[in-house]
Amino acid sequence: MNLNADFTTRAVVHGAKTDWVASPMPGVDRRMLDRIGDEVARATSIVRYAPGSQFSPHVHTGGEEFLVLEGVFSDEHGDFPAGSYIRNPPQSSHTPGSEPGCTILVKLWQFDLADRTHVRIDTNKMRAVPAAARPGVLIMPLFHDGLEDVRLEMWQADAEIDLDAPGGLEVFVLEGSFMENGETFEPQSWLRLPCDDRLRATVGSEGCKVWIKADHLRQTPQAPAA
Repeated sequence: MNLNADFTTRAVVHGAKTDWVASPMPGVDRRMLDRIGDEVARATSIVRYAPGSQFSPHVHTGGEEFLVLEGVFSDEHGDFPAGSYIRNPPQSSHTPGSEPGCTILVKLWQFDLADRTHVRIDTNKMRAVPAAARPGVLIMPLFHDGLEDVRLEMWQADAEIDLDAPGGLEVFVLEGSFMENGETFEPQSWLRLPCDDRLRATVGSEGCKVWIKADHLRQTPQAPAA
């Protein structure tokens, strides 16, 4: 399956208006944002676990990154409430599930295969800081290396956002809204911009909180090796 697989063009999915698609595991559904491959895929998805659902034990050969949007996600490493940001690097394994149910934003097969860094952050216990030379913007760093930068940003109501994207950019709305290119982006809306593009957005009257990944599209994304 190829979905939004041309990384040289702008891509948009308004997740809250997209139908859920059942996964092979009962009780686990998906809203697909981009995808190269079938069940083993380089993928960005919104995934919903029904209460009491669980995936079978598995190894993340290409790594897994996710942000808990609602509920509580659980595995052998702990219980992770909404606001938790997790990176399970290549060759890590777990048995994920959720007793009360949960929804997560998840990215698969998007790691440097040599990466072995585990990240487990509860953003509820962190404080955002003002962004340098960007009035009306607060930043909460989540991960940074030579290949990518991941962060939360809080945008002041009615602010004008002008953000360069030399290495590509993904923006996922968590709270509030913004306008870009004539479209309104609300919670679970996702925008991907190609390398050397620019985000120009106007924040809604209630402000906006977004998850951002930047600089990760300099190398052409590939399907996982068979």
